[in-house]
Amino acid sequence: MTATTPAAWGRGKLLAILAAALAAGTALLVGLGLFLWQVLAHDGLPETPTSQGPATAPVALEETTLAQDGPARREQIAQAQMLAVDDPRAYREGHVATTVADPLAVPSPTTTGPLDIPTGYPQTPQGAVGQLAAIDVAVIQAMSVPATHEIYRTWSTGEPDPAGWVMTANVTDFLTAAQQSGQSAESGLVVTAVPAAGQVKGSDGQDWTVVCVLLELHAHLVEEARVAYGHCEAMTWTGDRWVIDPTYPVSPAPSTWPGTELAARAGWRPWVDNHR
Repeated sequence: MTATTPAAWGRGKLLAILAAALAAGTALLVGLGLFLWQVLAHDGLPETPTSQGPATAPVALEETTLAQDGPARREQIAQAQMLAVDDPRAYREGHVATTVADPLAVPSPTTTGPLDIPTGYPQTPQGAVGQLAAIDVAVIQAMSVPATHEIYRTWSTGEPDPAGWVMTANVTDFLTAAQQSGQSAESGLVVTAVPAAGQVKGSDGQDWTVVCVLLELHAHLVEEARVAYGHCEAMTWTGDRWVIDPTYPVSPAPSTWPGTELAARAGWRPWVDNHR
């Protein structure tokens, strides 16, 4: 099965919140595409037709179609396509869902791990969701290439190249678009993240699972703006904590605004803290 690389925030996702945050009129993102230009120019979204649904249907993960265990099962879970969303409005807005999605109860951390990242999540898929969210929040709020490299080396297996991690690409894209000097955000640029939803894509035993988090991102420079960003990783239990397993490239997660019909169709379950 052909491996795919998870999509970075790139042109159509997180960079747009920077464009909105820079709405005072600075067109510094020339060349990043029509959508981004129109956001900067207050001209609204592109008028070109876009699909309101999936470009391709997601692959259903039926237990009967999966390998029993081992590498084949893990590859199937990691590579199964999720809902493909091509509406550029989806990660910023959407029609509020008329149905109520089952919430995902995510346990709270019980301690602080390496690099002051919350940990102590249980050895359950929901615990892996919580750990991935904690890792992502640390990366986003640091908004620093060196810090991202250190986080990935510390919170993943083996000796991965942090330069190839999707979150590293997200950080460098954002810093480039913001015209920051150096590899870290300057004091005037503040980016925060709050988990809004999550889902468990599939598991192989108690020590390996693919989980996804949907983060609500806030950026503040001149004005405040916000979008949603979905991120999936394979997670493996090592010692006493969950860490990222880069062995199996994971298909990208849909970025949809929390609580919308499209978010429900994409499988996102509202985040609920389960205090133990």
